[in-house]
Amino acid sequence: MGISQDIQQKTFKSEVSKVLINLFYTGSYLDQKHNEFFKSYGLSAPQFNVLRILRGQYPKPATVNLIIERMLDKSSNASRIIDRLELKQLVIRRQCPSDRRAVDVMISEKGLELLKSMDVPFDQFQSQICQLSSEDANRLNELLDKIRL
Repeated sequence: MGISQDIQQKTFKSEVSKVLINLFYTGSYLDQKHNEFFKSYGLSAPQFNVLRILRGQYPKPATVNLIIERMLDKSSNASRIIDRLELKQLVIRRQCPSDRRAVDVMISEKGLELLKSMDVPFDQFQSQICQLSSEDANRLNELLDKIRL
């Protein structure tokens, strides 16, 4: 099915307008599918994103500002996400020794184990919802980057 059938709209103001509507619609679809996947692990998409950022920093801690800079959804409340991850014992939060105003966040062993258990299922999940060839994926990445210029 195409976007016209999915939203039952036959005509669009322009092809650019159709692309933007398609992007919003597809983004919503992907959010829904990701949320279903992460829910089975007791996580939200932003929590998963923070854990992946922290795993990339491991064994070094990250500041909340660094996490915010790297998050996919810039509107997410990183401090609240970290609070929830700390309650689940997936992250450790400590006062930065070199700057008392800053807080260091590090992924815990439990957090690392959770991500490791999710690696293969997540790869499989991504393959199922995005069945593009490498060439198509590369071209789509180029086009999406061009939109954000």
